[in-house]
Amino acid sequence: SASASASVVAALSLSASCMAPTPSPSVLSLPSTSTGSSSRSALDQFTQCLSNFTRYSKMRFVASVRYGTDSTAQTSIVSSIEFDRDDEFFATAGVSRRIKIFDLNYIVNNPQDIHYPVREMVSRSKLSCLSWNSYIKAHIASSDYEGVVAIWDASTGSVLSSFEEHEKRVWSVDFAATDPSRLASGSDDGKVKIWSVLQKNSVATIDSKANVCCVKFNPVYSHHVAFGSADHQVHYYDLRHTREPYFVFQGHRKAVSYVRFLNKDEIVSASTDSTLRGWNVHGKACSRVYAGHCNEKNFVGLSSSGDYIACGSENNGVFAYFKSLSRPVMSFKFGSTNPMTGEEVEDDGNQFVSSVCWKKNSSLLLAANSQGTIKVLEMVP
Repeated sequence: SASASASVVAALSLSASCMAPTPSPSVLSLPSTSTGSSSRSALDQFTQCLSNFTRYSKMRFVASVRYGTDSTAQTSIVSSIEFDRDDEFFATAGVSRRIKIFDLNYIVNNPQDIHYPVREMVSRSKLSCLSWNSYIKAHIASSDYEGVVAIWDASTGSVLSSFEEHEKRVWSVDFAATDPSRLASGSDDGKVKIWSVLQKNSVATIDSKANVCCVKFNPVYSHHVAFGSADHQVHYYDLRHTREPYFVFQGHRKAVSYVRFLNKDEIVSASTDSTLRGWNVHGKACSRVYAGHCNEKNFVGLSSSGDYIACGSENNGVFAYFKSLSRPVMSFKFGSTNPMTGEEVEDDGNQFVSSVCWKKNSSLLLAANSQGTIKVLEMVP
């Protein structure tokens, strides 16, 4: 197709982004056999990059689920979607104060059915974020508008423990991928707190002096954490030395609403300046700016899978970027939903995509909007 051809041209024009760095002078002085090997390595890297990019061309609708049952969209906003350890179930949470857990395979295999959660848990306050434990399958953490971080047992629906040191709303919570006993939270009180499930009180506190909107552990190092805040910056800390940040990444023009790790060395951040930015944890310079979606005031979600990055948009759409390209490579537009019948109607322009989540190492993506509609989408050729 014309769009696919244009995308390939874009990839070719930006091929340098996929290739290895230029060898240093000392490398250039080596025998030609080594230079040839380096060239082949760069070509292989570019070939793999191009293959990954051209594998998909669009998003296909698979199935949908309703999170909210209320007649007003304000009470149906989905603030967080997260897959469990095995990508078997996904949990949703939002301002309705409910955590709802759904069986992914049943939804995909029965797309026409009305889908009910396999478990529903009620919080005392509006919920902002969820994070599954990567070791203990049934354990999931939540953060809420009253400043509480809670750990739930999804198998029983009960709260196992709660932490209440934050003085204001907690926007974000995250379990460390490599340490099942450690989690982090970020709050409007300007503090990032590190918790142990084995202790009642926090084990460390970072005072950022600005509202903390998001926090995330490095996927490999449980003592490294990144967070974004209202000061327009991404802060990267080694928890063994919390007096000073390891790096502070600057470039966004407004509050940083999300940070996600692409791998142990690369971070992507989202801001209400309508851009995403890529960073390397070993250097302060921004590696790439991603633009094409609209995000000026709401939390719209951010997720990554391999070389693909997905985020929501305030035009009621979800956008996918390829790591080496600055413009979206595909998108999917939600329709508005009649709150009484659940049927899609013409978009009234007031809705936005509020949360996204990739299934790990997969082309399957979950996206939810401000009306409480959750869609299962799949990238296809």
